[in-house]
Amino acid sequence: MQATSTLTGGFKTPAMDAAHAFRAAMQAMARPGTLQTIHGGTGPAPISPAAACLLLTLCDATTNVFLGARHDTKDMRDWLAFHTGAPIVTRAEAQFALGTWGDLHPLADYSIGTPEYPYRSATLIVERDMLDTAGATLRGPGIATTATLNLPDIDAFRANRALFPLGLDFYFTCSSTVAGLPRSTEVL
Repeated sequence: MQATSTLTGGFKTPAMDAAHAFRAAMQAMARPGTLQTIHGGTGPAPISPAAACLLLTLCDATTNVFLGARHDTKDMRDWLAFHTGAPIVTRAEAQFALGTWGDLHPLADYSIGTPEYPYRSATLIVERDMLDTAGATLRGPGIATTATLNLPDIDAFRANRALFPLGLDFYFTCSSTVAGLPRSTEVL
């Protein structure tokens, strides 16, 4: 890997770009099923700009990250280490995980929190080829009536919701678009 590729891809104006990315990330979780534009950072292939922005915004040297097989490359590890300092760990130790739906399985390997500390669960950043507000019907906090989102496996999200207040939270990314699915969302 060339040193210049490790050094590139961070936010050009870190304070402003991180603030905009953080707002988009929070809006995506607060309003499940909506698509938010998130930009300002890029990473090495195959990571999308949206997923790169999430990692740049939400991770630091105290945030454990798991990389799925397609994303677990030397370039990606070096980029993440340089820009965030986040350690790369196993699924069981991860606070955040990045990968395609297939690469992030089995979901049972991630922490779902504990009754005393439900927030100590993992958040998965799922890279998608397409992100659309059609498909599975969603209901719950942040949704006026219902919303829709193309999800990779409806049964997995129903099972995750059954664990509430424990469970996993999800971001779905494609290009510069992000959508959120918190564990509190019911998938119909």
